[in-house]
Amino acid sequence: MNYTSLGRTGLQVSPLCLGTMNFGPETSEADSYAIMDKALELGINFFDTANVYGWKKGEGVTEQIVGRWWAQGNGRRQKVVIATKVYGSMGDWPNESKLSARHIKQACEASLRRLQTDYIDLYQMHHVDRNTPWEEIWQAMEQLVREGKVLYVGSSNFAGWHIAQANEAAKARHFMGLVSEQSLYNLNARMVELEVIPACEGYGLGLIPWSPLAGGLLGGVLQKIQNGRRASERVQAAVEKHRAQLEQWEAFCADLGEQPADVALAWLLGQTAVTAPIIGPRTLDQLTGSLRALEIKLSAEDLAKLDAIWPGPGGAAPEAYAW
Repeated sequence: MNYTSLGRTGLQVSPLCLGTMNFGPETSEADSYAIMDKALELGINFFDTANVYGWKKGEGVTEQIVGRWWAQGNGRRQKVVIATKVYGSMGDWPNESKLSARHIKQACEASLRRLQTDYIDLYQMHHVDRNTPWEEIWQAMEQLVREGKVLYVGSSNFAGWHIAQANEAAKARHFMGLVSEQSLYNLNARMVELEVIPACEGYGLGLIPWSPLAGGLLGGVLQKIQNGRRASERVQAAVEKHRAQLEQWEAFCADLGEQPADVALAWLLGQTAVTAPIIGPRTLDQLTGSLRALEIKLSAEDLAKLDAIWPGPGGAAPEAYAW
């Protein structure tokens, strides 16, 4: 495994990030343990979770699974760079969500208890909170860093302007600020190329793409349907909307002799701003299969063909839409 720096930090992480969102709702605890053990065996040391994962309000089901896995010992905690998140609703009272200093403090302490650890490597704001000033947010994060409960701070689902605001406010406080941004990014969702990616590059943030397979759309969905796999109504609607592109896409991957999911990940890995796409395996086979993406190298001709099938916004703003 070749490791890479998380943004401008010295922290070394694997080029694939293990997403845990399926742990609990889709994947049993025992299978979740097996996937995490296999990830470490394969050299994947970067895991992503969130306090709301598990989708039982206030319970942090997925964080608890990770915590119980760590509690088995054998250096599991020491090997893993863990990223979790704060923002989502953890209760029905008004201060049990978003990014007030009070909620950041309480949410962090609750995540630490569930994870059975004394520090979080990367604490990510799951969404921007337009009603809380950056002075308040950074004061709360600085306190957590001073106490050793958080090492690095990241964002998720931020616009380029939010990244700029956040890091300029942090700079004025002589604080490191954001080191990563977790965004929706895949061949079918390239809007972040307009302003989020330039902001990440300008401020030294590592980009962590979520939904790299566009909810399964880029994972060979036409072939799976043809082979009798059932698709949800949402996926069926997306297939009909993008059928012409998907036919070209799957033919392109067949010509390469590679699985569509692996090519989709390989394309992201080739984007200079990307630190590590998040893979969300439900099974061991899905996990091990993802490593093929690390070996695929797309040529300039391949990339041009992909741009033709899945056009981006035209590059960075403002050149993408202005002279």
